[in-house]
Amino acid sequence: MRVVILTSAEYGTAAHHLPSLVESDRIEIAGVILNRGEVKNKRRYYWRKLKKIWKIGLAGTINGIRMRSWFSTDVQQILGVDSICDQCKKYGVPLFETDSINNEKTESLMRDAQAEVGLSLGNGFIAPRIFQIPKYGMINIHHEVLPDFQNAQSVIWQIYHGSKNTGFTIHQIERKIDAGAILYQEHIPIVFKADLRETVSHTVAALWKKSAEGLVRLLENFSEYSSKATMQGKGKTYTTPSYRQFLTIRRQHERLKNG
Repeated sequence: MRVVILTSAEYGTAAHHLPSLVESDRIEIAGVILNRGEVKNKRRYYWRKLKKIWKIGLAGTINGIRMRSWFSTDVQQILGVDSICDQCKKYGVPLFETDSINNEKTESLMRDAQAEVGLSLGNGFIAPRIFQIPKYGMINIHHEVLPDFQNAQSVIWQIYHGSKNTGFTIHQIERKIDAGAILYQEHIPIVFKADLRETVSHTVAALWKKSAEGLVRLLENFSEYSSKATMQGKGKTYTTPSYRQFLTIRRQHERLKNG
């Protein structure tokens, strides 16, 4: 299986999952395309930001910014993740950089890769003209259970609803985010720690480990899994919690941790 990786995070899941992909003798990595995240339409970008602030409130926005490290740097430190640039050098994987996910350079790089499957690891919206290039399209890892938690941050919304379990889903990419056919899914227990931040970061780290294994399993047996792909039913979309919702998450965490 020949794959190309598209990522917007130097220290994200692409960097963590790359060694597992390289170790498989049934997966060929055509290259890694690293998006440096230049914002082309700044007016639209900031308008969306303003709408989100209006929805979750200023306190929720500030709290959301504070929580970002729970899902990124904390997890990277737990797992000891090196940068994708260093990983590519180490394993001899071609690395290319682009300024935007959906620009002409990305499109050209995707076509040059001649991949059977594209892997989206840590990106935002990908346009159809990009995700339709590989022979079998592109797939994404969503570190939550679909379709119940579309566009949701891992773990916190499960806790909000009183669940002690979370999971990850590997699905086909389509125009709507986190809505494509499900190829592979696993559930795991939430790793409860002393405080909410530790619970989130350690559980997300466990999810990354599991999803790396699941991704390799899927790619090595892609025909089998794709033949059994299931379309998603009606789901529910989440965003950053408001501050009131965050307080509920924190209370639920204490109840579930001690229950």
